[in-house]
Amino acid sequence: MRVHHVNCGSLREIEPLDEPGAEAARAVCHVLVVETDADGLVLVDAGLGTGDVADPAGRLGDEWTGFAEPVLDEAETALRRVEALGFAASDVRHIVPTHLHRDHAGGLSDFPDAAVHVFAAERECATTRQFDHGPKWAVHGDGGETWAGFEGVRPLAGGDVLLVPLGGHSPGHAGVAVRGEDGWLLHAGDAYFHHGELRAEPRVHPVMELVQKSAEVDRELRLRNVARLRELEGVDVFCAHDPWELMRYR
Repeated sequence: MRVHHVNCGSLREIEPLDEPGAEAARAVCHVLVVETDADGLVLVDAGLGTGDVADPAGRLGDEWTGFAEPVLDEAETALRRVEALGFAASDVRHIVPTHLHRDHAGGLSDFPDAAVHVFAAERECATTRQFDHGPKWAVHGDGGETWAGFEGVRPLAGGDVLLVPLGGHSPGHAGVAVRGEDGWLLHAGDAYFHHGELRAEPRVHPVMELVQKSAEVDRELRLRNVARLRELEGVDVFCAHDPWELMRYR
């Protein structure tokens, strides 16, 4: 499968930690556009949508926009990214969000005919105006397969896309694994916010850690999952908002 890495929402500028030569960069909403043979396009996360750009106060809220400082450029929405790749909204048949926070699910309303795959615990917290269009939920319960040591994994798109339980940040937070041309990728969503957290001697980004602590629902579970990600072998792991991780795919 061909995988495109795109930014679907530039956020506030953050400073690097101790990487030589690294410069400050805006946090991103890292989204995957996956071309499949039999299932059309699959989106992993949906970033901010055109509705968020048009009505940030109503859909995102003044408090969130005041802190996150989104650029709100329609060209960055998943819809426009898909079109820039030569596809139409109708080509997106499945969306697999890591979770349903506003900066990951705002683009759902731009693809009303796509099936939206989430764990049941995450569906229960989908209450914001971003879902007024009535998404076509595909809700997955407990149980499933084992992959890379993770249990309860749900295969999608013929087994080339996997919904992986990765709780802690939100009630039904998931990682999404994709079998790319060069092996497995794992979009870890907001399980962690900065690549320094996956080092052998972990380092957290002070601004991103502030955001994490304000949002996470089970810190102990989340940290256990980050430790598991740190030990994964043969899987390319990245998170949703780290701009330097996205840069390595460009």
